[in-house]
Parts: sequence; C-alpha cells; structure tokens
Amino acid sequence: MKRFIQGEHRGQGTFLPESLDDYVTDTNPVRVVDVFVDELDLVKLGFEGAIPADTGRPAYHPAILLKIYIYGYLNRIPSSRRLEREAQRNVELMWLTGRLMPDFKTIANFRKDNSKAIRGVCRQFVGLCQQLGLFGENLVAIDGSKFKAVNNRDRNFTSAKLKRRMEEIESSINRYLTALDEADRQEPSIAQPKAGRLQEKIDKLKAQMKELQVIETQLNESPDKQVSLTDPDARSMMTRGTGIVGYNVQTAVDTQHHLIVAHEVTNVGSDRDQLSSMAKQAREAMASDTLSVVADRGYFKSEQILACHDAGITAYVPKPMTSGAKADGRFNNDAFVYDAAKNVYICPAGEALIWRFSSIEKGLKLHRYWSSNCQGCVLKSKCTPSKQRRVRRWEHEVVLEEMQNRLSNAPEMMRIRKRTVEHPFGTLKQWMGATHFLTRKLNGVSAEMSLNVLAYNLKRVMKILGANGLMKALSA
Repeated sequence: MKRFIQGEHRGQGTFLPESLDDYVTDTNPVRVVDVFVDELDLVKLGFEGAIPADTGRPAYHPAILLKIYIYGYLNRIPSSRRLEREAQRNVELMWLTGRLMPDFKTIANFRKDNSKAIRGVCRQFVGLCQQLGLFGENLVAIDGSKFKAVNNRDRNFTSAKLKRRMEEIESSINRYLTALDEADRQEPSIAQPKAGRLQEKIDKLKAQMKELQVIETQLNESPDKQVSLTDPDARSMMTRGTGIVGYNVQTAVDTQHHLIVAHEVTNVGSDRDQLSSMAKQAREAMASDTLSVVADRGYFKSEQILACHDAGITAYVPKPMTSGAKADGRFNNDAFVYDAAKNVYICPAGEALIWRFSSIEKGLKLHRYWSSNCQGCVLKSKCTPSKQRRVRRWEHEVVLEEMQNRLSNAPEMMRIRKRTVEHPFGTLKQWMGATHFLTRKLNGVSAEMSLNVLAYNLKRVMKILGANGLMKALSA
C-alpha cells in the first residue's frame, strides 16, 4: 500500500477529545435544534409527559424525543427504528440527547401521541420567521400535491373497483367449475388430483368473495363511498392522469424566501374548496392586515374567491378554460360584454341581452339574460344552436371580473406562483422517498408532514441567516 494515504492501526491507542462537545462544530445544525427545542414551552404546546408523574417509572422528557425527531427529519431519517440505531452510534445524536437511547417504540409513540403539539411547534417556528421579518412581500403562492399513503392501491376500494373485482372472481369461479366438470369425465387417476387442485382454487375464490361482500357493506356505509383497509383515512386520488392512494397536502409558500407559511393535510382530492382556508391560515401566520394569494386554475371556485374578497385578501386565480361553446367553434361567454349601467349584455352582433329572471342553483343566485332577436341574426350559427343565446351572471360576478382584470395587469403572477410553490413540494418528496408517509390516519400523517415542513423551514432559515444567526435569534 505504498504511496497511498495511510490510516492508523485499529489497535493504536489515541487521545480522544475529552467531551462530546468537541466533536460538534459551532455551526452544526444540531446546535440549532438544541437551542430551538430548549426555548419552547412544551407544557403550553400540550406535549404529553411534559409534567412528570409523581409515581411510576421515570419517562423520557418530551424535549429529548422532539430533538431526536427534528434531527431525524433534518437528516432524512423519519423511521423510528432507524432513529433508535442512530441514537446508539451517531455522535451528533449522542451530543443532542446526552447519550440517551430510547427504543423505537418509545420514539414512535411520541409522534403518534403528540400530533397536535408537533403541529404547534411548526406554527411557532413560522411565528419566529414572521418576527424576524422574513415575510416581507405579503404575497403567498398556494398549491396542493398528492402524497402516497402506506395503503396499497389493491387495498383501496371504490364502488366501481369492487364491482369489477367481484365480476372477475365470479368469472374465475365459473371457469374453474367448467374445468372441474371436464376433469370428472377423464380417467380417475388423472381426474382426482386435478379435481382437488381446482376445488382448492374455487374455495379460495369463494373466501375472497365473502371478504369482498363484507367490504361492500362497509362501502355502502361510507359517506364518500370509498374504503381503505390499511389506512382508513387514505383516499384514491387522481394525479397527472394516474391514481394514487394517499393525501392531498396544501401549502402556502412565501414568495420572498420560499418558506412554507401554512400547510394542511386533507384526504379530499380536489383543491377547489381550499383557497380561502389556506389564505386565512397564511395571513394569520404572517400577522399581516393585507395579503395577496396566487393559485392555479384548480382553485377557481366562485364562493372561495368571494370568501377571500370578504376577508380582505386579494386573490389571483385564472379562470378554467372549459367552455363547451368555444370547443365547438362558437362564441363563449367572454364575447358578451356586460353593461353595468343598463344591466344588459351586448353580444358580438351588437344586440342587447336583457335581464329576464333570477334563480338559485347550487346555492348561487344567478341572473338570466337573452335577446328576442336571435332568430334573424346572421351570427346565430356561430353563437348558439338553440332559439336564443342565454347568458348567466352570478350576483357577485363583479368580484370575479375584478380578479381577472388584476391578472391581466399582472401577467407575471403565474410565473411567480410556479417558481415559488412547486419547488418545496419537489424537495419534500425527494426527502420522503417513494413511499412518502410512514404513519397512518389523518392525525399521524399531519404530524409527520409538520415535521417535514419544520425541517424544510429550518434549513431555509439557516441558509438565509446562518446557523449562528438563527441561534442568536432563538435565544433573544
């Protein structure tokens, strides 16, 4: 091994540092974790065991277990079993915990039993970011992304999937019964072994059918007609043309430093009802009187935009291009200009569509407009196949029109949205790996997501302020 860098012999005696502290540099992120957790009021946050019991075996302090988890998520080690091993061999974790080595069950139960408190820790760090002035632009981008649950797709059932599975089993049973009849007509030496194998397969299929019938009963009792066997709260959702069984994670991300201001885990696949809720959470976290939010077309819903308007939140959400008339080569509603002074619509031919009546549809008050001169119009073939072209107008349509005007005057908004909110999701999914969530049920998954968001925000702030700068801010 000449002319290579030589290592020391394993039997060579050495003078190691006198303390673990000598192994941990002054700018090591583990020191930030230590200072951050020590500054928290764990009793106020609601951590179980923060006040020790008078009797019984002493327990680990919640601060120790919280430090282990934050360190784990900072270093992409979310598994309680892996954290148990790291506590036994990792010098940084030994320094952080004072050489305490909880078993994996203790570590896992801490995350399971303190979901609400862990979410509170994440919100408290966002509050610190607000105090440090890291949310300067009062503009957030909102988006949602689907994360896989521990529930396999074969363990999730909808009405259509269950019906298809039962039909496949019935078809297989009939096929085996036919083969069984054919086997009975063969020589006994051949027929008996073959009949035994076929009967075994038929019995297995009948047992599966009974299991599916039990699931069918559960499915009929379920409000959303969906059942997941491994994780009861996980739901089948569409994502980019394919389906996954998981959760829809919503985030509101600050456009200045790309910090996650607010987040929420839902098991509803659609984003349409999430805009105002996430916007209000973001404004509360940022402690701002004014706030602007930008989201993609998936968040466009009249009631949600009105709720933002009523709350004093400025929304930028493009309208979905779903006009059937435009797809057929005819004029869509944008070709009709509303005259607020006269309460009429002007069509492309210059005719006035006057108000006729109002009605309530799906809880919305809609006004109807049409003209009596459509029959003789030269543009009728480009307008409508019906007798008249009828235009509907929501009673709060002016709110949507104002938002579209804002978007027209700020075309850069959608580029800002894309470069702001999609990067954190990509980073989090890379950290979490292909399986994404390790825990089950909405409560556990929410705690796991909060730990991921906290780790993401910690890394971002350490990049902005530096480890020493953040520790000074935490200790102030």
